[in-house]
Amino acid sequence: MKYVTFIGRLLFGAIFLLTAYGHFMPETINYAASKGIPLAAVAVPLSGVMEIIGALSIVIGYKANWGAWLIVLFLIPISLGMHSFWTIEDPIARYGDMVHFLKNISMLGGALILTQVEPGSISLDRILNTERANA
Repeated sequence: MKYVTFIGRLLFGAIFLLTAYGHFMPETINYAASKGIPLAAVAVPLSGVMEIIGALSIVIGYKANWGAWLIVLFLIPISLGMHSFWTIEDPIARYGDMVHFLKNISMLGGALILTQVEPGSISLDRILNTERANA
């Protein structure tokens, strides 16, 4: 049972860690600007930093609740700003953006749950708390 929470945190954080590099690419910044994201040259890399810090926090289990809140703050504007499928007329493009929007909403739900639960026995928080208790 103790491995389930760790594996869940690892799998949840993986998508953010594996896709964060895109937030530093000019193509992604330009795409965000074309979608009307204000100050895309600053906002997109900043969102990538939030994504990396939040995901690492969740994966290693250090201040995972705070990391989950970073992911929440990352997902809300990304979902609404970048995947506003309701504004797209082309049905195929609308469907693609709707899938991304719903994926993000699902991850938002998972992140909100993570803000309220402990990271489990295999976590840096648990290790640090055990060491403090034994000192």
